[in-house]
Amino acid sequence: MEEEIVVSGENEMSFIDHLEELRWHLIRSVASILVFATAAFLSKDFIFHDLILGPSRPDFFTYRKLCELGAYLGRPELCIDKISFTLQSREMSSQFTTHMTVSAIIGLVMAFPYTFWEIWRFIKPGLYPREQKNSRGAVFFVSFLFFVGTLFGYFIAAPLSINFLASYQVDASILNEFDLASYISTLTTMTFSCALMFELPMIVFFLAKAGILSPEIMKVYRRHSVVVILIVAAVISPPDVMSMMLIAIPLLLLYEVSITIAKVVRKNDIKRLNEELNG
Repeated sequence: MEEEIVVSGENEMSFIDHLEELRWHLIRSVASILVFATAAFLSKDFIFHDLILGPSRPDFFTYRKLCELGAYLGRPELCIDKISFTLQSREMSSQFTTHMTVSAIIGLVMAFPYTFWEIWRFIKPGLYPREQKNSRGAVFFVSFLFFVGTLFGYFIAAPLSINFLASYQVDASILNEFDLASYISTLTTMTFSCALMFELPMIVFFLAKAGILSPEIMKVYRRHSVVVILIVAAVISPPDVMSMMLIAIPLLLLYEVSITIAKVVRKNDIKRLNEELNG
C-alpha cells in the first residue's frame, strides 16, 4: 500500500508542470498552423485564383451546378452566369497583408484536426475513465463536422451571399466595386459560421453526456429551434426564399440528428446504470 502511494505521488503533476505541458501543446499547435500557412503562402496562385476568388467568377463549381439544375427543372432564373462586380485594392500594402491573412486562415483550417488533437491530449488526462471512454472518437467527429461545415459554407452559403450582394443595386447608375478585404471578410465569415454551426451534434452529445440536455427538452423546443434556425439562415444568406432554405434545411436536419444523438446517449446511460445496479 505504501508503495502504491509513493508511485501515485510521483505521477502527480504540479501546477507548474501542467503549465509547461500546456505550453508545449500550444507550441506544437502553432507550429502546425505555421507549416500549413507557409505552404498556403507559397501557393499564392492556386489559393487566390482558384480558391479565394473562385466564387467571384461565373465558372465557379456552385454556379455551374445551379445552371445545370435550372436547366433540368426548367427554371432558368436559378442559373448564375454573370457576376456583376469588380474587386479593388485601395491601400498600398493591402494585397500583401491580405496574402498574409489568408495564408494564416488557410493554415488554421488545415491544421484544425491536429490542433484540436493537441488540446484534447492536454484535457483528456483530467477526465474520469468513464468520461474518457464516452469521448472516444471526439477528435475525428469534431474535425469531420468542421470540414463538412467549411465545405458547405464555401460551396453553398458564401457563393449565394456573394452573388446576391454583388448583384444588388439601389440604382443602375451605381457600380459595385468592392474592396478586396471586404470580399474576403464576407467569404471567411460565411464559411466559418457554417463550420461552427455544423458542430451542433457534438455539442449536443457532450451536453447530453453531462446531463444538461435531454431529447425531451429538444423536442419541446423544436418549434422554437425552427424559428431560430430560420432567423439565422435569413441573416447569413441572401434575402430570397431559395437561398435561405438551402441553408436552413441542413441546419434543421442537424437538429433532428442531434435529437437522435441525445436519445442514444440517454439509452446507453440507462443501460449502464442498470448493469451497475444488477452487478
